[in-house]
Amino acid sequence: MPSRFELANAIRALSMDAVQKANSGHPGAPMGMADIAEVLWNDYLQHNPADPHWPDRDRFVLSNGHGSMLLYSLLHLSGYELGLEQLQNFRQLHAKTAGHPEYGYAPGVETTTGPLGQGLANAVGMALAERTLAAQFNRPGHEIVDHYTYCFLGDGCLMEGVSHEVSSLAGTQQLGKLIAFYDDNGISIDGEVEGWFTDDTAKRFEAYGWHVVPAVDGHKPEEIKAAIELARQHDDKPSLIVCKTIIGFGAPNKQGKEECHGAALGEDEVAAARQQLGWSHAPFHVPEDIYQGWDANEAGSTRQAEWQTRFDRYAEAHPELAREFLRRQKGELPAELTSEAMIKQAQEKGDSVASRKASLACLNELGPQLPELLGGSADLAPSNLTFWKGAEAISTDVPGGNYLHYGVREFGMGAIMNGLALHGGFVPYGATFLIFMEYMRNAVRMAALMGQRAAYVFTHDSIGLGEDGPTHQPVEQLTSLRTTPNLSTWRPCDAVETAAAWNAAIKRQAGPTALVLSRQGLPHQQRDTQQLADIQRGGYVLKDCDGTPELILIATGSEVGLAMDAAAVLAEQGRAVRVVSMPSTDVFDAQDAAYRQAVLPAEVGNRIAVEAGHRDFWYKYVGLEGRIVGMSTFGESAPAGDLFKHFGFTVENVVGEAEQLLDDADDD
Repeated sequence: MPSRFELANAIRALSMDAVQKANSGHPGAPMGMADIAEVLWNDYLQHNPADPHWPDRDRFVLSNGHGSMLLYSLLHLSGYELGLEQLQNFRQLHAKTAGHPEYGYAPGVETTTGPLGQGLANAVGMALAERTLAAQFNRPGHEIVDHYTYCFLGDGCLMEGVSHEVSSLAGTQQLGKLIAFYDDNGISIDGEVEGWFTDDTAKRFEAYGWHVVPAVDGHKPEEIKAAIELARQHDDKPSLIVCKTIIGFGAPNKQGKEECHGAALGEDEVAAARQQLGWSHAPFHVPEDIYQGWDANEAGSTRQAEWQTRFDRYAEAHPELAREFLRRQKGELPAELTSEAMIKQAQEKGDSVASRKASLACLNELGPQLPELLGGSADLAPSNLTFWKGAEAISTDVPGGNYLHYGVREFGMGAIMNGLALHGGFVPYGATFLIFMEYMRNAVRMAALMGQRAAYVFTHDSIGLGEDGPTHQPVEQLTSLRTTPNLSTWRPCDAVETAAAWNAAIKRQAGPTALVLSRQGLPHQQRDTQQLADIQRGGYVLKDCDGTPELILIATGSEVGLAMDAAAVLAEQGRAVRVVSMPSTDVFDAQDAAYRQAVLPAEVGNRIAVEAGHRDFWYKYVGLEGRIVGMSTFGESAPAGDLFKHFGFTVENVVGEAEQLLDDADDD
């Protein structure tokens, strides 16, 4: 049987060989953390390479994702379907072994970890999901949810502010099945971190309420094992194991230096490392006895079979719960879900309300039907209106709740939501003001990149916010959201479109959805049956004229009512005007060409877009010859009505723009 050192050296060899072949990558972290990984994966990690999606597997997150060859080596060695050729093609086009771990590429990669700190945040979300799911489904004598979340992280993760947000919340929530390993090697890209990172990390995490195991030698398996045992005994708080390691361990001339952090070692240093480590094998060659020492297939299959036996007994005792558990694990919505009915109901009620208030009405309808909904707000629940009448706040006393008070932690909220979605069993939604989307921007992008179902409730969506002024008034944020690939963005104009937006968000499984909602009340718009159906196509004709229109007004959100009023004035002047409501530009763009032509006929070049957001986005719909009533500056501090008038969001201004556009066209 190979020694632990030999097993760990397989990670080091594969990592430095892959980086060397690609002439790109980060060999230092994999070589430095190999001993920690060997102990964790061979002695503790509950997983099955034959079924990477087994519900009760432990989750492993490599937050310092630049060290991706550590994870790829572990997956390959332990028996996942990640062949040696994939390691040899590290960082190459179409390889499963991307430069940073990418969710959905290689089996066993639990989350995409590139931006530092977000992996730790995802791990907090996964640990929260495990505890919440266990509270909701486990019954006396039947524990079907019982697993750990393990996370590797480095100095960079701890320097990023998101680590503070999520670690603070994890300590408050006492997530005892979260165990993080800090790679305390003292090196970052710029060199020795003592010049810019002198925090006492152990005391910092103790202050968060974590259990800390300090000063563990990351190259002594017996110390690592003892630390893990100690951490697993503290089920009342998360644990941080501080592992003192040598970056690039085994590379005699570069270990402990920044040279091995983010660049290939070089052929001479790779050869020297082989000699130093006693690894005499050719590049990418792993002896059979090493593979046997790593192979987790038999142990993993046994563990999963034992869990399946427990689950079968659970299903006999609690058949309805068992069916519900499986449904939620598959991400399937209840067959009896009536989310589409909300649209018709809102039309029949005809309420003129703020879309944030209409959103709360939707949550009150959806909440009882969707126990997987797990909501939250970044300390703005009374303003975002996300705490629906059946919401129950999650706490240490109520671990099975369905709502999390995130505190003022927008970035942490977004990244934790990703962990909840990745874990499975939940559809997370989180809320803040649209302007503060900027704080969580990268987490939103990661959800879109990974194709995770999540709903973002962004309220106070324009200068209509009013007196809080330009710091709180979003201008460019809608453009940022709309231009993010695989993010669906809705800005509804009334309660009916808000219901349609929530229906779309809940049913969309391949990515996140942003719901952009107003603070102020919005007028109800009348629609026929066809128009109600067409809302779900992202853009539709809300008001039409006889024959071919000579002008099309395109609007979203609070400006749809303005466009309708302006169209009425123009109609009195004998102008043939069409009003198009476009609550979701990405959904509209995905429609077939015939439908898009029917809504926005190419032959009608006179178009005006009206939206209290940045104007430049709308040129794609109105063309260079069209007009845009929008924002090109930041806002001001004043009552909303004064601001709309000041910035030209009035019937008079829209009509004036239309008259000038039509006069210019007549002159041509």
